[in-house]
Amino acid sequence: MKKGQVYEGVVERYTFPNKGYVKIEDREICIKGALKGQKVQFSIKKLRKGGGEGRLLDVLERSALEDKQADCPHFGVCGGCAYQTMSYEHQLALKEEQVRGLLEPVILTADKKEDAFCWEGIKGSPVQEGYRNKMEYSFGDAYKGGPLALGMHKKGSFHDIVTVDHCTIVDDDYNQILKAILDFYTEKEVPFYKKMQHVGVLRHLVIRQASCSKDILVNLVTTTQDYSADGNDTKEESGNSKELQDGERLQSDASLQTGAEGVDVHEGQKSEIGKQIVHLSDEKLEQRLFLPELVDRLLALPLHGTIVGFLHTHNDSLSDAVVPEKIVTIYGQDYIYEKILGLTFKISPFSFFQTNSKGAEVLYETARSYVGETKDKVIFDLYSGTGTIAQMLAPVAKKVIGVEIVEEAVDAARENAALNGLTNCEFIAGDVLKVIDDIKEKPDIIVLDPPRDGCNPKALDKIIAYGVDEIVYISCKPTSLARDLEIFQARGYRVVKGCAVDQFVNTLHCESIVKLKRVD
Repeated sequence: MKKGQVYEGVVERYTFPNKGYVKIEDREICIKGALKGQKVQFSIKKLRKGGGEGRLLDVLERSALEDKQADCPHFGVCGGCAYQTMSYEHQLALKEEQVRGLLEPVILTADKKEDAFCWEGIKGSPVQEGYRNKMEYSFGDAYKGGPLALGMHKKGSFHDIVTVDHCTIVDDDYNQILKAILDFYTEKEVPFYKKMQHVGVLRHLVIRQASCSKDILVNLVTTTQDYSADGNDTKEESGNSKELQDGERLQSDASLQTGAEGVDVHEGQKSEIGKQIVHLSDEKLEQRLFLPELVDRLLALPLHGTIVGFLHTHNDSLSDAVVPEKIVTIYGQDYIYEKILGLTFKISPFSFFQTNSKGAEVLYETARSYVGETKDKVIFDLYSGTGTIAQMLAPVAKKVIGVEIVEEAVDAARENAALNGLTNCEFIAGDVLKVIDDIKEKPDIIVLDPPRDGCNPKALDKIIAYGVDEIVYISCKPTSLARDLEIFQARGYRVVKGCAVDQFVNTLHCESIVKLKRVD
């Protein structure tokens, strides 16, 4: 066996996240994207003693879990969904098996019956289609040198983009808006941003829609670069442009060479860039992107909902992420309102908010039930985001203190608390690791909802040092939850109950929630 060889085999084992295992000769090969029971064709990517990694080439025979045809025409090409060929019942069973399989091996046996762990299964999403309230699309080409595309990354590809204009996990309004913007910029011949050369204009499209009102916020993300008709050269703008200063030159992980016109470029990219990149003023950029004309075209679409705002985000960052260096409101407003469990939340362009509004209600109701009795108690909501959980608990608590590192999220949390008439919420901007040392109040209950990688180990030490009787931990990555649970248990806590909550239908992701009780 050697790298590059092609094999066939049946997936005998399947683990989170979306990894199938095939036994070939004396090795177990891990193949991302292969389901248990599938007969697959794959090539060898890496080899190690007793194992290796393979690249999925084709599914020769379906798994018994795949009991339906995919509803989405993009499935199999788009890298978004993994479980379109499985009924929702099978999806839930598979996700529960994975989460439980990760958590139960690390959960310690309790000394007392009342502290014994109780697994409460998995709770499904109330809606299975059109459930997402936010989508972030990328501009690119369908293949190298191909036509302009707008959508999701092709499965297994960093560069190729699949135009997902018939996506089933969003309302059809998203598909109409995506198609209209793609057609518009194809007609106008505006070039997309090339990640390796760092030239071009169109980067991302972010759409948010409130499930309660169907109000829509459209956010176009571009560079501020000027461009020519062919997208390779740049044009000079008299009086309104600025040339790159020394500190603003193109950077890359690779070594940089100096081009003929004085701009730092990669060797081999000189013909692509050719001249100094010119950055346009807001007014010139709006003209060159034909934004008023685009807004008129979007407002004429026969949508279910209403476009209440069109935003233009400037992003000249070199990273392949939406970095809001400047946000300009071209039309309407820069926010929408969403309702969750009777509370109203103002959502700004880059506020964190659960992407499945109806599923979030299930998650938050579960969290509220796990917290239990809160009368006259102080609750810490750590990694609080826009303060959604804090505000769910505030009406039945003495006080809730939220800590979040993203200042915009904290501003939104404060504004939403005022909007909902909550006076016993306090939100603090800063790193949990540093901030909790300065909080005078001591918590009776702690709720944790950290990022995917879990809690900082040093922050965990400080959280455990409070010695609260109960902690509720919400996680969007069960592997990091399992790791953190071992630390909690080593310091005197036991996991008394837990469950999974699915908010990401057709995808491999799933939320988990557990309640810990201090027994030592």
